[in-house]
Amino acid sequence: MPAAKRVKPSDFFTPEDWRLLSHRSDLMGLGAVAHAWTVIALSMALTIWQPWFALITVPVIGTRQLGLAVLMHEAAHGGLSKRSKLNDFVGQWIVGAPVGADLKSYRDYHLQHHKFAQQPEDPDLNLSAPFPITSRSLRRKIIRDLTGQTFFKQRRNQIANAFGIGIRPGKGTQNRMTAARNAAFPFLGANAVLFLGLTLLGVWWSYFLLWLLPMATWNQLVTRLRNIAEHAVLSDSDDPLKQARTTKANWLERALIAPYAVNFHCEHHMFMHLPFYRLRAAHRLLEAGGHTAYMEIGQGYRDVLGLAASRKDVAGVPA
Repeated sequence: MPAAKRVKPSDFFTPEDWRLLSHRSDLMGLGAVAHAWTVIALSMALTIWQPWFALITVPVIGTRQLGLAVLMHEAAHGGLSKRSKLNDFVGQWIVGAPVGADLKSYRDYHLQHHKFAQQPEDPDLNLSAPFPITSRSLRRKIIRDLTGQTFFKQRRNQIANAFGIGIRPGKGTQNRMTAARNAAFPFLGANAVLFLGLTLLGVWWSYFLLWLLPMATWNQLVTRLRNIAEHAVLSDSDDPLKQARTTKANWLERALIAPYAVNFHCEHHMFMHLPFYRLRAAHRLLEAGGHTAYMEIGQGYRDVLGLAASRKDVAGVPA
Protein backbone atom coordinates (compact mmCIF):
# COMPACT_ATOMS: atom_id res chain seq x y z
CA MET A 1 0.00 0.00 0.00
CA PRO A 2 1.20 3.59 -0.63
CA ALA A 3 2.00 5.82 2.32
CA ALA A 4 -0.81 7.81 3.90
CA LYS A 5 -1.71 11.06 2.14
CA ARG A 6 -0.04 14.24 3.40
CA VAL A 7 -0.98 17.92 3.53
CA LYS A 8 1.15 20.99 2.92
CA PRO A 9 1.42 23.58 5.71
CA SER A 10 1.33 26.32 3.06
CA ASP A 11 -2.25 25.29 2.22
CA PHE A 12 -3.36 26.18 5.76
CA PHE A 13 -1.00 28.78 7.22
CA THR A 14 0.76 31.94 6.15
CA PRO A 15 4.58 31.75 6.09
CA GLU A 16 4.73 33.90 9.23
CA ASP A 17 2.18 31.75 11.07
CA TRP A 18 4.07 28.61 10.13
CA ARG A 19 7.37 30.10 11.25
CA LEU A 20 5.90 30.82 14.69
CA LEU A 21 4.15 27.47 14.95
CA SER A 22 7.16 25.41 13.96
CA HIS A 23 9.59 27.23 16.27
CA ARG A 24 10.91 24.88 18.96
CA SER A 25 11.82 25.90 22.47
CA ASP A 26 13.89 24.00 25.02
CA LEU A 27 12.16 26.02 27.73
CA MET A 28 8.73 24.76 26.67
CA GLY A 29 9.79 21.18 25.97
CA LEU A 30 12.01 20.56 28.99
CA GLY A 31 9.72 22.75 31.10
CA ALA A 32 6.90 20.27 30.47
CA VAL A 33 9.14 17.46 31.73
CA ALA A 34 9.84 19.45 34.91
CA HIS A 35 6.12 20.17 35.24
CA ALA A 36 5.17 16.49 35.02
CA TRP A 37 7.63 15.42 37.70
CA THR A 38 6.76 18.40 39.90
CA VAL A 39 3.06 17.49 39.82
CA ILE A 40 3.93 13.88 40.68
CA ALA A 41 6.25 14.92 43.53
CA LEU A 42 3.79 17.42 45.01
CA SER A 43 0.95 14.88 44.76
CA MET A 44 3.09 12.34 46.58
CA ALA A 45 4.07 14.86 49.28
CA LEU A 46 0.45 15.87 49.79
CA THR A 47 -0.64 12.27 50.23
CA ILE A 48 2.26 11.40 52.54
CA TRP A 49 1.09 14.32 54.69
CA GLN A 50 -2.59 13.34 54.54
CA PRO A 51 -3.11 9.81 53.11
CA TRP A 52 -6.80 10.37 52.33
CA PHE A 53 -5.68 12.68 49.48
CA ALA A 54 -4.84 9.45 47.61
CA LEU A 55 -8.43 9.45 46.33
CA ILE A 56 -7.47 12.52 44.31
CA THR A 57 -3.75 12.11 43.77
CA VAL A 58 -3.79 8.54 42.40
CA PRO A 59 -5.70 9.69 39.26
CA VAL A 60 -3.58 12.86 39.06
CA ILE A 61 -0.32 10.87 39.21
CA GLY A 62 -1.65 8.26 36.78
CA THR A 63 -2.43 11.01 34.28
CA ARG A 64 1.04 12.54 34.68
CA GLN A 65 2.52 9.09 34.08
CA LEU A 66 0.64 9.15 30.79
CA GLY A 67 2.10 12.64 30.43
CA LEU A 68 5.60 11.17 30.71
CA ALA A 69 4.74 8.76 27.89
CA VAL A 70 3.35 11.67 25.85
CA LEU A 71 6.60 13.58 26.38
CA MET A 72 8.60 10.50 25.38
CA HIS A 73 6.49 10.50 22.21
CA GLU A 74 7.46 14.13 21.74
CA ALA A 75 11.12 13.19 22.12
CA ALA A 76 10.63 10.61 19.35
CA HIS A 77 9.80 13.59 17.13
CA GLY A 78 12.76 15.57 18.49
CA GLY A 79 10.50 18.08 20.22
CA LEU A 80 11.80 18.22 23.79
CA SER A 81 15.07 19.95 22.97
CA LYS A 82 16.75 21.40 19.91
CA ARG A 83 19.90 19.55 21.03
CA SER A 84 19.40 16.01 19.80
CA LYS A 85 21.56 14.32 22.46
CA LEU A 86 19.75 16.10 25.27
CA ASN A 87 16.39 15.40 23.63
CA ASP A 88 17.18 11.69 23.41
CA PHE A 89 18.65 11.43 26.91
CA VAL A 90 15.61 13.05 28.51
CA GLY A 91 13.26 11.07 26.28
CA GLN A 92 14.89 7.77 27.21
CA TRP A 93 15.83 8.12 30.87
CA ILE A 94 13.76 10.90 32.42
CA VAL A 95 10.36 10.29 30.82
CA GLY A 96 10.57 6.96 28.99
CA ALA A 97 12.25 4.41 31.27
CA PRO A 98 10.18 5.17 34.41
CA VAL A 99 6.97 4.20 32.58
CA GLY A 100 8.43 1.27 30.65
CA ALA A 101 9.13 2.84 27.26
CA ASP A 102 12.26 2.68 25.10
CA LEU A 103 12.79 5.75 22.95
CA LYS A 104 14.70 4.18 20.06
CA SER A 105 12.36 1.21 19.62
CA TYR A 106 9.35 3.48 19.95
CA ARG A 107 10.71 6.01 17.45
CA ASP A 108 11.26 3.39 14.74
CA TYR A 109 7.82 1.94 15.37
CA HIS A 110 6.03 5.27 15.66
CA LEU A 111 7.39 6.79 12.48
CA GLN A 112 5.97 3.79 10.64
CA HIS A 113 2.63 4.64 12.21
CA HIS A 114 2.83 8.16 10.80
CA LYS A 115 3.95 6.99 7.38
CA PHE A 116 1.13 4.45 7.02
CA ALA A 117 -1.55 5.94 9.28
CA GLN A 118 -4.69 3.77 9.12
CA GLN A 119 -3.22 1.70 6.26
CA PRO A 120 -2.68 -2.08 6.54
CA GLU A 121 1.03 -1.45 7.27
CA ASP A 122 0.22 0.81 10.24
CA PRO A 123 1.69 -0.96 13.33
CA ASP A 124 -0.94 0.74 15.51
CA LEU A 125 -3.89 -0.41 13.43
CA ASN A 126 -4.70 -3.19 15.89
CA LEU A 127 -5.51 -0.52 18.49
CA SER A 128 -8.32 0.98 16.45
CA ALA A 129 -9.45 -1.79 14.08
CA PRO A 130 -11.69 -3.63 16.63
CA PHE A 131 -13.92 -0.58 17.11
CA PRO A 132 -16.80 -0.02 17.38
CA ILE A 133 -17.42 -2.55 20.12
CA THR A 134 -20.36 -3.05 22.45
CA SER A 135 -20.76 -1.07 25.65
CA ARG A 136 -20.49 -4.34 27.56
CA SER A 137 -17.12 -5.09 25.97
CA LEU A 138 -15.89 -1.59 26.76
CA ARG A 139 -16.94 -1.96 30.39
CA ARG A 140 -14.95 -5.19 30.66
CA LYS A 141 -11.86 -3.46 29.29
CA ILE A 142 -12.26 -0.57 31.74
CA ILE A 143 -12.64 -2.99 34.66
CA ARG A 144 -9.48 -4.84 33.60
CA ASP A 145 -7.64 -1.52 33.44
CA LEU A 146 -8.79 -0.23 36.82
CA THR A 147 -8.15 -3.53 38.60
CA GLY A 148 -4.55 -3.80 37.36
CA GLN A 149 -5.15 -6.80 35.11
CA THR A 150 -4.05 -4.96 31.97
CA PHE A 151 -0.87 -3.69 33.64
CA PHE A 152 0.05 -7.11 35.04
CA LYS A 153 -0.45 -8.80 31.68
CA GLN A 154 1.58 -6.20 29.78
CA ARG A 155 4.50 -6.21 32.22
CA ARG A 156 4.51 -10.00 32.53
CA ASN A 157 4.66 -10.37 28.75
CA GLN A 158 7.28 -7.64 28.38
CA ILE A 159 9.63 -9.19 30.93
CA ALA A 160 9.00 -12.71 29.61
CA ASN A 161 9.74 -11.57 26.05
CA ALA A 162 12.95 -9.93 27.25
CA PHE A 163 14.17 -13.44 28.13
CA GLY A 164 12.73 -15.02 25.00
CA ILE A 165 9.83 -16.64 26.87
CA GLY A 166 6.60 -16.77 24.92
CA ILE A 167 8.15 -15.72 21.59
CA ARG A 168 7.81 -18.26 18.82
CA PRO A 169 11.09 -18.81 16.94
CA GLY A 170 11.07 -17.27 13.51
CA LYS A 171 11.62 -14.08 11.58
CA GLY A 172 11.88 -11.06 13.85
CA THR A 173 12.30 -13.08 17.07
CA GLN A 174 15.62 -11.46 17.96
CA ASN A 175 14.26 -7.98 17.22
CA ARG A 176 11.28 -8.56 19.50
CA MET A 177 13.53 -9.83 22.29
CA THR A 178 15.83 -6.84 21.90
CA ALA A 179 12.93 -4.37 21.94
CA ALA A 180 11.49 -6.03 25.05
CA ARG A 181 14.87 -5.93 26.81
CA ASN A 182 15.45 -2.31 25.87
CA ALA A 183 12.16 -1.40 27.55
CA ALA A 184 12.00 -3.88 30.45
CA PHE A 185 15.49 -3.51 31.93
CA PRO A 186 15.54 0.32 32.04
CA PHE A 187 11.99 0.20 33.47
CA LEU A 188 13.10 -2.11 36.27
CA GLY A 189 16.21 -0.02 36.87
CA ALA A 190 14.37 3.31 36.95
CA ASN A 191 11.74 1.92 39.29
CA ALA A 192 14.43 0.50 41.56
CA VAL A 193 15.94 4.00 41.78
CA LEU A 194 12.51 5.47 42.59
CA PHE A 195 11.91 2.85 45.29
CA LEU A 196 15.36 3.39 46.76
CA GLY A 197 14.93 7.16 46.82
CA LEU A 198 11.57 6.94 48.57
CA THR A 199 12.97 4.38 51.00
CA LEU A 200 15.84 6.72 51.91
CA LEU A 201 13.23 9.40 52.58
CA GLY A 202 11.53 7.02 55.00
CA VAL A 203 8.37 6.55 52.91
CA TRP A 204 9.05 3.28 51.06
CA TRP A 205 5.32 2.49 51.07
CA SER A 206 4.60 5.52 48.87
CA TYR A 207 6.27 3.77 45.92
CA PHE A 208 3.49 1.17 45.93
CA LEU A 209 0.59 3.49 46.77
CA LEU A 210 1.64 6.58 44.83
CA TRP A 211 3.65 5.27 41.89
CA LEU A 212 2.86 1.64 41.19
CA LEU A 213 -0.87 1.82 41.97
CA PRO A 214 -1.53 4.82 39.68
CA MET A 215 0.52 3.17 36.93
CA ALA A 216 -1.34 -0.13 37.27
CA THR A 217 -4.82 1.41 37.35
CA TRP A 218 -5.65 4.96 36.26
CA ASN A 219 -2.75 5.21 33.85
CA GLN A 220 -3.95 2.08 32.06
CA LEU A 221 -7.44 3.53 31.72
CA VAL A 222 -6.41 6.93 30.37
CA THR A 223 -3.90 5.31 28.01
CA ARG A 224 -6.77 3.25 26.59
CA LEU A 225 -8.99 6.34 26.33
CA ARG A 226 -6.21 8.14 24.49
CA ASN A 227 -5.78 5.30 22.00
CA ILE A 228 -9.53 5.05 21.38
CA ALA A 229 -9.98 8.79 20.91
CA GLU A 230 -7.05 9.17 18.54
CA HIS A 231 -7.89 6.64 15.82
CA ALA A 232 -11.00 4.57 16.54
CA VAL A 233 -14.13 4.82 14.35
CA LEU A 234 -12.91 7.51 11.95
CA SER A 235 -15.27 8.75 9.28
CA ASP A 236 -12.76 8.60 6.40
CA SER A 237 -9.29 7.31 7.26
CA ASP A 238 -8.04 7.94 3.71
CA ASP A 239 -8.59 11.69 4.10
CA PRO A 240 -5.43 13.32 5.57
CA LEU A 241 -7.71 15.60 7.62
CA LYS A 242 -9.44 12.56 9.10
CA GLN A 243 -6.63 10.06 9.73
CA ALA A 244 -6.68 10.99 13.40
CA ARG A 245 -9.13 12.64 15.76
CA THR A 246 -8.80 15.78 17.81
CA THR A 247 -10.97 15.61 20.93
CA LYS A 248 -12.15 18.76 22.63
CA ALA A 249 -11.16 18.64 26.29
CA ASN A 250 -12.26 20.83 29.18
CA TRP A 251 -9.94 21.68 32.08
CA LEU A 252 -10.89 18.55 34.04
CA GLU A 253 -10.30 16.27 31.06
CA ARG A 254 -6.93 17.94 30.46
CA ALA A 255 -6.03 17.35 34.12
CA LEU A 256 -7.20 13.73 34.35
CA ILE A 257 -7.24 12.32 30.80
CA ALA A 258 -5.38 14.37 28.19
CA PRO A 259 -2.12 15.99 29.39
CA TYR A 260 0.22 18.10 27.28
CA ALA A 261 -2.10 18.76 24.34
CA VAL A 262 -2.34 15.06 23.49
CA ASN A 263 -5.99 15.59 22.51
CA PHE A 264 -4.94 17.61 19.41
CA HIS A 265 -4.06 14.46 17.54
CA CYS A 266 -5.50 15.38 14.14
CA GLU A 267 -3.22 18.44 14.04
CA HIS A 268 -0.30 16.25 15.10
CA HIS A 269 -0.84 13.88 12.18
CA MET A 270 -1.38 16.69 9.71
CA PHE A 271 1.82 18.44 10.81
CA MET A 272 3.86 15.81 12.64
CA HIS A 273 6.87 18.05 13.27
CA LEU A 274 4.94 20.71 15.18
CA PRO A 275 5.91 20.62 18.87
CA PHE A 276 3.08 19.66 21.20
CA TYR A 277 3.00 23.11 22.83
CA ARG A 278 2.06 24.68 19.46
CA LEU A 279 -0.82 22.34 18.62
CA ARG A 280 -3.46 24.40 20.44
CA ALA A 281 -2.40 27.51 18.53
CA ALA A 282 -2.45 25.53 15.28
CA HIS A 283 -5.99 24.38 16.09
CA ARG A 284 -7.13 27.98 16.65
CA LEU A 285 -5.66 29.09 13.33
CA LEU A 286 -7.24 26.15 11.52
CA GLU A 287 -10.56 26.97 13.15
CA ALA A 288 -10.30 30.62 12.15
CA GLY A 289 -9.64 29.53 8.56
CA GLY A 290 -12.69 27.25 8.53
CA HIS A 291 -10.59 24.08 8.16
CA THR A 292 -11.75 22.33 11.34
CA ALA A 293 -15.15 21.79 9.69
CA TYR A 294 -13.42 19.21 7.47
CA MET A 295 -11.31 17.62 10.22
CA GLU A 296 -12.13 14.71 12.52
CA ILE A 297 -13.17 16.50 15.71
CA GLY A 298 -14.69 14.83 18.78
CA GLN A 299 -16.83 16.94 21.09
CA GLY A 300 -15.43 15.36 24.25
CA TYR A 301 -14.15 12.06 25.58
CA ARG A 302 -17.61 10.95 26.66
CA ASP A 303 -18.95 11.44 23.13
CA VAL A 304 -15.97 9.61 21.58
CA LEU A 305 -16.45 6.67 23.95
CA GLY A 306 -20.11 6.53 22.99
CA LEU A 307 -19.09 6.29 19.34
CA ALA A 308 -16.48 3.62 20.11
CA ALA A 309 -19.06 1.55 22.03
CA SER A 310 -21.88 1.95 19.51
CA ARG A 311 -21.99 -1.63 18.29
CA LYS A 312 -25.25 -3.34 19.23
CA ASP A 313 -25.07 -6.21 21.68
CA VAL A 314 -26.84 -9.18 20.11
CA ALA A 315 -28.43 -11.42 22.73
CA GLY A 316 -26.63 -14.75 23.07
CA VAL A 317 -23.61 -13.66 21.05
CA PRO A 318 -20.37 -12.91 22.95
CA ALA A 319 -19.22 -9.33 22.46
